[in-house]
Amino acid sequence: MRLSRFFIDAPLSLGRQQLPEAQAHYIGRVLRLAVGDAVQLFDGSGHEYRGALVEVGKKSVEVELHEQLAGLAESPLRIHLGQGLSRGERMDWAIQKATELGVAEITPIVSERCEVRLKDERADKRLAHWRQIAISACEQCGRSVLPTIHAPLGLADWLAQTEAELKLVLHPVASPLSGHARPATLAFLIGPEGGLGDAEVAAAQRAGYQAARLGPRVLRTETAPVVALSVAQQLWGDF
Repeated sequence: MRLSRFFIDAPLSLGRQQLPEAQAHYIGRVLRLAVGDAVQLFDGSGHEYRGALVEVGKKSVEVELHEQLAGLAESPLRIHLGQGLSRGERMDWAIQKATELGVAEITPIVSERCEVRLKDERADKRLAHWRQIAISACEQCGRSVLPTIHAPLGLADWLAQTEAELKLVLHPVASPLSGHARPATLAFLIGPEGGLGDAEVAAAQRAGYQAARLGPRVLRTETAPVVALSVAQQLWGDF
């Protein structure tokens, strides 16, 4: 039977721990785990904690953590993904798969062809939603450290603020990724539905980004990060 694994948004330590109400409800009422069932918890620090449930109530769950383990090592290639903001499930998919593929940071990018505009309270709700998407992906894939998900940023601000040893913007007319030397840090800029405009690609190049392509076919905005991150991890990371 697979060991149930959960992220806890609070520092963990060995010994008896009471879990937050949200996790308690999920463990006790949704999964219907019982006293004595084994669980593994992580708090984003890079460590994992293994233990067993010692109390399961309607709103309260306690666990006895008896073993601290080294978590899964992060990729030696630190990737910051600038993903063009897209609608609903497309953005969720991109964040989920980027997390599974080991990205360290994600910034949703607002560019000329974006069909989504987020402001104030709605932006805060989407950010919380995206963070939960990343948490669930970490629980599933075994990552012990959550990627940082930044608030949406305008393209000009992204270009001015983002630092990396290698900065790439995906473009269908460019050289392949394999032509670059191995970097330690990588910034990837991927356009929204409809792609980046020519002027935006030119602005990225003036900011030090090099155009790169993934192959002869034009990929959808939610497919491009999956392919780009997979190729980058194969060339320079931990694949």
